[in-house]
Amino acid sequence: MTVRERLRSISLRQRVTLLFVATGLLASITLSTASYLTARSYILQRRDEVVERQAFNNAQLIRSQIRSRRSEAFELISNVRTEQGGFAVLHLQPENLFFSQEIRYTQAAFPTELVDAALTGVTARQRFTIDEQPYVGVAVHIADIDVQYFEAFPLDDEQRTLTAIGSALIVGVVIVAVLAGLVGVAVGRRIMRPLERVSEAAGDIAEGGLDTRLDSEVDPDLARLVTSFNGMADAVQARIEREARFASDVSHELRSPITALAAAVEVLDARRADLNDRTQQALDVVISQVRRFDQMVIDLLELSRLDVGITDLHPEETELAPLVRRIAQRYGATELVVEVQADSDGVAAIDKRRFERIMANLIDNARLHGGGATRVVIGEAPKEATDDASAQSTVFVAVEDSGPGVTPSERARIFERFARGSAGRSRAGGTGLGLALVAEHVRAHGGRTWVEDSPTGGARFVVTFPKGDA
Repeated sequence: MTVRERLRSISLRQRVTLLFVATGLLASITLSTASYLTARSYILQRRDEVVERQAFNNAQLIRSQIRSRRSEAFELISNVRTEQGGFAVLHLQPENLFFSQEIRYTQAAFPTELVDAALTGVTARQRFTIDEQPYVGVAVHIADIDVQYFEAFPLDDEQRTLTAIGSALIVGVVIVAVLAGLVGVAVGRRIMRPLERVSEAAGDIAEGGLDTRLDSEVDPDLARLVTSFNGMADAVQARIEREARFASDVSHELRSPITALAAAVEVLDARRADLNDRTQQALDVVISQVRRFDQMVIDLLELSRLDVGITDLHPEETELAPLVRRIAQRYGATELVVEVQADSDGVAAIDKRRFERIMANLIDNARLHGGGATRVVIGEAPKEATDDASAQSTVFVAVEDSGPGVTPSERARIFERFARGSAGRSRAGGTGLGLALVAEHVRAHGGRTWVEDSPTGGARFVVTFPKGDA
């Protein structure tokens, strides 16, 4: 995975936090580096001024004494007061003799460049290390007596000071990074809060809450977002309600001519004996199509009421198995087997009228397209079968048949209105709205609907209902 792909996989809130952390780190590191370099330059510059002044003072003392005591050079260099940890070396140019204050440190302890510069008549200064300890060396050329004076000054205190400053700056960088991260988290939350409200409102609208709107915002940019979203929601609600009213009005207006057709067909059916065989066959087709048309209009009216939320839900805890058996007998499936799994008491919170409509449609669908329902299974629904893993327990009701089943590519759209599976297109009967009504009634209960393969062959239509009070 490339860096760009990794960045795209990070959420917006995390990217805002990372941006603040990176900006804070960059700014703090830049300022800390500049501060450290400035402090280091200032400390070392002040130290150089001090050591030069002291080296010149000691060189002046040597100059004043060595004129009359040149033979006592060793004693003179030994009496020079150097800093603790420092040392001095005296060189007599004509004699080419070096006299060290400390036996441990001779002219060899100084950098070669510094010694050579002094021997050529140049006064110089240079930093160096001895056993990893920092020093600054000063070489003073005393021309009138042809003598070179070398003195080394320890930089331990300065090194400790710089180390302390560096450590403090590193701690500061870490603190700034942490604070920048916290600020980034806070800003990210503040930035995401309006988007989360938009997401929640969109989710509520998708679940049927068409009157959901966003509250007004003071911020001009967010106010534009709120205005645009609420305008879109108004347009969507108006269009859906207009389409729902249109479907409801059309279905309602069709009831009168269908009722008249049904009455006329009943009159013709009552005089069937006066009709010849060909006319009787045509009458049977008309009777079946009028009844199918009448059922379709009834289903459309019911869907229209569900769309606009006119139908209320009245749930009550009910033992499902006896109710399923009564519904099956009422709709001609007297031999239907009803099983309750051992891990379930078969009790759910349902609206009995809606539940009867659900079971009637599933049994009728199995009769039309699956050779008839063979078994109804009632049990506890697994957690993954619910939309929310933290929701209350649910009970499933599965209606199985022995038909050709439903192909995986058709299982999602088979619950859409007027959708038919490939197995049902060649069969007469049905309105194409039965499973859509099942899905709407189950959704009103807060459950889910899906179809899968039956263990015994055929299709298995499963619906879920809440275990406790709805």
